[in-house]
Amino acid sequence: MIVVTGSAGFIASYLVDHLNALGHTNLVLVDDFTKIDKEDNWINTKFSEKIERSEFIEWFQTHANEVEFVFHLGARTDTTEKDLVLLDELNLNYTKSIWSICSEYQIPLVYASSAATYGLGEYGYEDNNEVIPNLKPLNPYGISKNEFDKWAIQQASTPPFWAGLKFFNVYGPKEYHKGRMASVVFHTNRQIKEKGHMQLFRSHNPEYKDGEQLRDFVYVKDVAKVCEFLMEHQKNSGIYNLGSGKARTFLDLASLTFKALGLEPSISFIDTPIDIRDKYQYFTEANMSKLKAIGYPHEFYTLEEGISDYVKNYLEKR
Repeated sequence: MIVVTGSAGFIASYLVDHLNALGHTNLVLVDDFTKIDKEDNWINTKFSEKIERSEFIEWFQTHANEVEFVFHLGARTDTTEKDLVLLDELNLNYTKSIWSICSEYQIPLVYASSAATYGLGEYGYEDNNEVIPNLKPLNPYGISKNEFDKWAIQQASTPPFWAGLKFFNVYGPKEYHKGRMASVVFHTNRQIKEKGHMQLFRSHNPEYKDGEQLRDFVYVKDVAKVCEFLMEHQKNSGIYNLGSGKARTFLDLASLTFKALGLEPSISFIDTPIDIRDKYQYFTEANMSKLKAIGYPHEFYTLEEGISDYVKNYLEKR
């Protein structure tokens, strides 16, 4: 069996679809399945068991001998979350429990880290272990993810293969439930439909013009392919960036969404909300050389390709 945690959420539910397409149906889905807004993400997938997040650790301890691989993608992912107890419980201690069982029973593990661990990028965006203890995340979510990365690289007892994936700005199908945390592509498409124009966050940093904040946007289809590769590769354990490797502006992203809809861009700017303004990353760009060095063979979607596919083949059909 293959375990996928967070399987009612965005990235993990797309990964489940990808695994189904590869012929993997003996899947154990783990999440809080009481949230009705996520039901569409998993209701039509093929799986063998569905387990509530609160019951999974006990289940795993009993059924570990039946599990051949774990994708632990579940987490509290809201970057505005201030509840440190909740973040410690879900993003740190829960992951330690999974790691410990995987180590004891020698089960390969891929888990979700985050580009939020890089903070303002004072130490660059290279996924090497020497940098991890020095990173300064800007919010409690990023701190919780970095705390686990720091813990993982110090462990003597490990799964036979493990990889922590620092997800950059992921966009694509299955993010429909995420509300405020959904991608700017999703919000641009929605605002165009409702109002005919898009409002982006104004820059509050004199080094960047409005809309020219730069992020590494990565299509969820590439994320699923990397997960597939790591499950098949199972060598070279460690922490890996998972972005496109190319920073692009929010103006690019919004303009390409208009283009995919066959419309001329209509974009204005609003102040960045106070609660995230001082914790805002103005630039991220994944150094992808480490993943490529272990033999990852695929090219990543360009922003043009990814947005066109997402808008035309998914958002327009909803």
